[in-house]
Amino acid sequence: MDAVKGFDERNAKRPDGRAERSRRTREKIVAAARDLFVVQGYGATSLQEVADRAGVAVQTVYFVFRNKRALFKDVVDTSIAGDAEPVATMDRDWFRAACAEPTAAGQLRVHVHGVREILGRVAPIMPLIAAAAATDPEIAAQWPADPDPRYTVQHAAAKALTAKPDARPDVDAVRAADLLYGLLSPELYLIFVRDRGWSPDAWEEWARETLTAHLCA
Repeated sequence: MDAVKGFDERNAKRPDGRAERSRRTREKIVAAARDLFVVQGYGATSLQEVADRAGVAVQTVYFVFRNKRALFKDVVDTSIAGDAEPVATMDRDWFRAACAEPTAAGQLRVHVHGVREILGRVAPIMPLIAAAAATDPEIAAQWPADPDPRYTVQHAAAKALTAKPDARPDVDAVRAADLLYGLLSPELYLIFVRDRGWSPDAWEEWARETLTAHLCA
């Protein structure tokens, strides 16, 4: 009985090899698709090309994602999250840590850094999302404009921020959310970093200082 118990405990601690292989295969396909979508565009990229770049059979791509729309959504979702875990932005450790900061200035420091990490991954594919949504209604329906999920996140951050002791008393949560939503937008990030050649560090410093000036007493 003890031998059986020991065998069961060892197996319980042993990672599932098939699950790990499936995870790695999914990650390879998503990474290959992202690279090709950025270079060639969504419409010009075939699933066969994705499979070739990922080093898998095209049937594997269909088995994992069913179609190109589902793969594209996974590319976008993974870019936003930074991983494949099904955890919403407001439930992410970095967002919760930012909201838990005791001061508005501290929250902005953590929040802007977290957003900068997301924008570094998402901003390059934002034009792809717009182009794909313009030609494919099913893709457009995956990211509804109203309510904008990004505004929902920034409004939650603003509600926490305006309750801090060093927040400006004349700025309410709606105004704060508008400032966070606008100044931390992918479009503005691309203007500074891609078009004007700023480093991500320089953009982060500017965004933090600008928001601090507007939101902190």
